[in-house]
Amino acid sequence: MRSSLIKLHIAVFLWGFTGVLGRLIHLNEGLLVWYRLLITIVTLFILLWKKGELELLSTKIILKLFGVGAIVALHWVCFYGSIKASNVSICLTCLSSAGLFTALLEPLLHRRSPQIQEILLSLLGIIGICLIFHFDTRYQKGIIIALIATLLSVIFSIFNKQLLTNLQPAIKSKTLMLYELVGGFIVLTAFMPAYLHYFPTTYLIPTIKDWSWLLLMAWVCTVLAMDLSLQALKQMSAFTQNLTLNLEPVYGIILAFIVYKENKELGVSFYFGFGLIVLSVVLQMARILHYKKM
Repeated sequence: MRSSLIKLHIAVFLWGFTGVLGRLIHLNEGLLVWYRLLITIVTLFILLWKKGELELLSTKIILKLFGVGAIVALHWVCFYGSIKASNVSICLTCLSSAGLFTALLEPLLHRRSPQIQEILLSLLGIIGICLIFHFDTRYQKGIIIALIATLLSVIFSIFNKQLLTNLQPAIKSKTLMLYELVGGFIVLTAFMPAYLHYFPTTYLIPTIKDWSWLLLMAWVCTVLAMDLSLQALKQMSAFTQNLTLNLEPVYGIILAFIVYKENKELGVSFYFGFGLIVLSVVLQMARILHYKKM
């Protein structure tokens, strides 16, 4: 359990860094995700092919993985859309709602009663978001898009957990990742003409700097981070994973403060809300560790 938590926290830190990279890249959110997926898929394919680890799966499993991958792609589009509509700190803070979404959705899908402790702890994060939303109207559009991104990430985590435990546990995490991201790439490519029609942009091809940030995002913040998270998910619940994701705002916001000086853009309500989010994470981690010792 301890090694799984370490792997998950490394993955969460790397995911927090993607917000900073997303603001650096000039492409709009749709194209940014499209290039990120393309680089990641090519990288994974080459790695698995050289190691002789490419696995052929049944059509039924492939379709399920493609469906999960489509959710990942939509999550990333909304995630970067929120950053561009507000800023890194606001977007990452809204990810704290993952705990409440998971506390409600996971029991529903698994046909079990929700745990009151999980809901109460998650509500702390929601109250934090409400403080920011109510008192700082500049970022309401970004907050709404970020909440949609968070809901999609929760659905992805729950379905991923089911795939890891119920389908073929022997399938390696990088294989799952490859099939899922190929599915996301196919779906996003199919919708790209319509997307660019309704959201036109002057930047279709990444600049040299954009390519460097995209490569870092794909190789370190996607391939490495997703591999670590999938390994961790095998040993813990989707709720624990998603509540641990609340540390993504902590890591990402610190980086955004350092790189973009976003602390100068945020009001007092943000810090009160952010404090409640951190409190919910600390209490949940203490609860998990106490439970494991019993």
